[in-house]
Amino acid sequence: MPKISAKGSAMPQSPIRKLVPFAQSAKSRGIHVLHLNIGQPDIKTPDSAIQAIKNLSLDTLAYSRTEGTDEHRSKVAAYYSSFGASVTADDLIITTGGSEALSFVMASLLDAEDEIIIPEPFYANYNGFAA
Repeated sequence: MPKISAKGSAMPQSPIRKLVPFAQSAKSRGIHVLHLNIGQPDIKTPDSAIQAIKNLSLDTLAYSRTEGTDEHRSKVAAYYSSFGASVTADDLIITTGGSEALSFVMASLLDAEDEIIIPEPFYANYNGFAA
């Protein structure tokens, strides 16, 4: 079994993971649980998007480019440019969520001895990212 790194050992356990068994237990007793711990979108997915997915005829749903497709990045750049931001598609990396974006930023810009100030309340997993 591989040894856990010092960095891995220093990471605090996610408080969210600690609460999961309690939520599951409550659900099994018929209690309705509102999950306030995740950034799950609550906006209805447009019917056109659902239909587009249903109409796909793919053998494999492959990963897209890690930085996002050219078309997507170009449209995001155009959107921000419409507000006066000087940004091009080449300036952008598309991530699958805020946590991934934040971990990229922290890994790219911070050194082990750097201090990070995280105002409260904050997403509990940020502690682990900063460890």
